[in-house]
Amino acid sequence: MKNQPFHSRLRFALAGITSTLRSESSFKLHVLAAAAVLGALVWLRPAPVWWALAALTVSFVLAAELVNTAIEHLADHLHPELHPKIKLVKDCAAAAVLVASLGALAVAAAFVVSSLRG
Repeated sequence: MKNQPFHSRLRFALAGITSTLRSESSFKLHVLAAAAVLGALVWLRPAPVWWALAALTVSFVLAAELVNTAIEHLADHLHPELHPKIKLVKDCAAAAVLVASLGALAVAAAFVVSSLRG
């Protein structure tokens, strides 16, 4: 599968996003949150730096969720029964999503404080 043309790699990536969107409720929630962020940015029209921070933050959270999903699917495929080491791997991947989400909330809080100050 290495060295595929760009359009093939893009198709693979879009298939991963589509599959995750269909199967993972937390990814759906993060996509809805991303839409809300976009709506707030369009409505409030902040400085371009806030658009960039929001784009990076939202992208990071969605990417973390996609990696978490990939790890969970791979771990479940390779070792379907419960195992303490596999559980730890999955817990760490979930923790990465949590950390990214908390970072996103911190950026949102900074945006609100900045907007209120004028």
